[in-house]
Amino acid sequence: MGMLLVVDANILFSALISHGETFDLLCSEELQLAAPEFLLVELSEHKAEILQKSSLPGTVFEEFLELLRERIEIVPHDDFGNFMSEAANLSPDPDDIPYIALALKLRCPIWSQDSRLKRQSRVQVYTTRELLELLGL
Repeated sequence: MGMLLVVDANILFSALISHGETFDLLCSEELQLAAPEFLLVELSEHKAEILQKSSLPGTVFEEFLELLRERIEIVPHDDFGNFMSEAANLSPDPDDIPYIALALKLRCPIWSQDSRLKRQSRVQVYTTRELLELLGL
């Protein structure tokens, strides 16, 4: 079983747009990934932007979503809702609150490229580069 991480939506955007190390890491057995159900909302809200920036056809986007459902445990809000107020006090951005709350619940780090998330000291945040170094990849 790999390292447990809460994966932020910006990681998935990056994987779709750049198809590089981020995508490889998403598929790595070294990682066990979880995300709040809010992740699916963020992906739908940004679908048009992702398709434009990545030049991917919509069918590939849908296949990517299927891959994500297999690789990432999507956690219902009710499972970590009691951590939302603490997360709200820590979060620099309202959109990050569910990710922080889930990380608090699971007692694990967050994988994110959002440097603002690192300003709080309660939850460890790893960038893609830091994870690659940590895992020796």
